[in-house]
Order: sequence, then C-alpha cells, then structure tokens
Amino acid sequence: MARPGLKDKGTKHPAAKATIKKIEGVRAIVRIAEADIYGSKKTAHALLRIRGVGQTLAKTITDISGVDPNKMIGALTDEEISKIEDIVLNPGKYNIPAFLLNRRSDPETGENLHKTSSDLIFTRKSDIDSMKKIQCYKGVRHQLGLPVRGQRTRSSFRTGAKVGVVKKKKK
Repeated sequence: MARPGLKDKGTKHPAAKATIKKIEGVRAIVRIAEADIYGSKKTAHALLRIRGVGQTLAKTITDISGVDPNKMIGALTDEEISKIEDIVLNPGKYNIPAFLLNRRSDPETGENLHKTSSDLIFTRKSDIDSMKKIQCYKGVRHQLGLPVRGQRTRSSFRTGAKVGVVKKKKK
C-alpha cells in the first residue's frame, strides 16, 4: 500500500503540465524577438526566455526601458513591449556596455554585435563549421564528438559501446 500523498511512478502530477494563468487585463502570451513569453511572468524574469538574453542583460534592458522589473510582462502596453524588443534587437543604439553583448569583435565585421534567437543559432553553427573547415584543434574535436574545452575523457563523455569488465555467466 502506498503512503498517503505519494503517487505511482508511472503517473504524472497534474501540475506538471505548463498552465497559463488567466488574469484579467493581462495578455496570456507576449511575443518578443521570436520568443513566446508567458504574460504572468515578471518582466526581468520573462526576458530570460529570449535566447541570447541573460540575467544581467535583462536587468539592463528593464532599466533602460524604464519598465518596472517586477511588473507582469503581459500587463505592459504595446509601446513598452515594442521598446523592449527594440532594445533587445539593437542594444548598440541604447549604449549598452560591450561586455554585455554576446558577439564582441565579430570576426567578419570587427564590430560589437548582439545576436538573438535564430541568428544566434545560425552564427554558432557557422562558427563551428568554419573551425571544422580550417581543421583547427577545436574543429577537429567537434568533428570527433569529443569535448572541446580541455576536459578529461578517461571517465567522462563515454558514449556508444559499453566500456568495462563483463562478468562471466553462471552455469
């Protein structure tokens, strides 16, 4: 007999599904920079759902836009949301410090850029492909599927066939 309050491992908890809170005067979903954001989240926390935006940049964006970071993002006006989106997509226009950008001294242009959403994914993939093409150390490690940043491989990153001792079968 199971203890009270515990469920079988096979059943899922009903609260495990993502639910959208319906609050009057608050939009359920807000779309900023190709990301769907739940409207019930606080603004500073909701901006983290955008790929390429971290905690420090999210705090800076709320400071520059003049939006209360604790206000729900679904309760913001269209003007405030469009201003936030413009800051996310064009941070250089708002004098955001270069150390908060994710593409400093771009190899192609030499400028400080900030990539978000699908641009970030495409840029990262093209960087890895260029490393593979020129056969640099990191590119070779990517090709072989091994760790790139100097980790040890004796016990970690063991994928594929099992490695180790096989016990003899009993007769």
